[in-house]
Amino acid sequence: MADTIPARPVVADTIPGRPVVAESVAGLGPVESVAVDGLEDQLARVALTWLAEPGNRAIWSLVQEVGAPAVLDRLIAGDVPDRKLRGSVAARLTAGDPRRFAEIALRRGERLGARLVVPSDPEWPRRLTDLATLELDTTGRYNHDIRPPLCFWVRGEWPLGRTLDRSIAIVGARAATDYGTNVTGDLAYSVACEGWTVLSGGAFGIDAAAHRGALAADGRTVAVLACGVERPYPAGNSALLERVAETGLLISEWPIGADPLRHRFLIRNRVIAAATAGTVVVEAAARSGATQTMSRVLALGRPAMVVPGPVTSAMSVGCHEILRSNPDARIVTSATEILEEVGRIGEYLADPPRGRERRHDRLDEESTLVMEALPANRSSTPELIAAEARLELPTVLRRLSLLEMAGLVVRAGNGYILRHSPSGTG
Repeated sequence: MADTIPARPVVADTIPGRPVVAESVAGLGPVESVAVDGLEDQLARVALTWLAEPGNRAIWSLVQEVGAPAVLDRLIAGDVPDRKLRGSVAARLTAGDPRRFAEIALRRGERLGARLVVPSDPEWPRRLTDLATLELDTTGRYNHDIRPPLCFWVRGEWPLGRTLDRSIAIVGARAATDYGTNVTGDLAYSVACEGWTVLSGGAFGIDAAAHRGALAADGRTVAVLACGVERPYPAGNSALLERVAETGLLISEWPIGADPLRHRFLIRNRVIAAATAGTVVVEAAARSGATQTMSRVLALGRPAMVVPGPVTSAMSVGCHEILRSNPDARIVTSATEILEEVGRIGEYLADPPRGRERRHDRLDEESTLVMEALPANRSSTPELIAAEARLELPTVLRRLSLLEMAGLVVRAGNGYILRHSPSGTG
């Protein structure tokens, strides 16, 4: 069974501020319940995430009402009105004692350099509270249970909340194309150079390109995992995720030892959507985790940004569908456009795209008509120019004088000629 407690001896392990008896997990005795500096709350939150998946509406609501320790007591006693939850907890309890699991997880986390962050801690990311009111017009278990996390396991030295204050999520397809990974790397690099944290999910493809782009800029990046923070997943990204832990943060709602089960990635996506100032999707298939993440971003009213791709690419179908069906989603093609969406008003301004400016682009209408009436490779008299431009002769003479002063035409006998041919006009 996934996430079970191995029956092995635990010797000389202690949780700071709390005595723990060294004994094997098998045949556990009573677990102490004395709270020391919020430790009881921490243990209860870890135990609750072992008993039920994070985001559970019923558990989160009860914790808000009576606190995590009391909720844990009630769940163990079967004292909850939700029949489905009561049944799932009862089944889970056959795998072991949740309190002892929590104690062992905290000890292992300490040895591995992972800390537990709970809502009462100063570094708790406050944006996540928006999940408390999130409602989605969808069905399915993992669309229903989308409440805020009870706790986070964190590897890395940066304070979690401050790191996420100025953060942008960049997500997308695992089976990314060269186009997608190149665009993602450039965007993440430029965003990180502006002092923003790049957050993603640590997966292959777009996620990995986002992390690498931020690391190349010596910037901060955060990977939100769907398993324990001590076991980077996928294994092929182990070296990358270790670099993320060294220079940024690895975070997860699931306790030490948790497996990366398929449904946990769907649960994890709500954190990616809620923790950042905005989310960018670069490549997504018609049905993908990235499009599910974007549905939460839009429901939260956060900046939802999409990089368009080739209409012939299957990896761009999801991106284009987001843009077609959601008027609040914005197309972005550069880091400046991303930062303009998430930054303070006036902090970042993206110049509108335009071609190379030519010298005669700013001419008034009459001067432009005179220029267009001049033959490309020979001179013409003012009278012929006036006839071709359909302008009065005095007007043409005035405009020719101004164009000559601007260096766009020159006199040639009784007429005028363009200084440069159209192919050589600057």
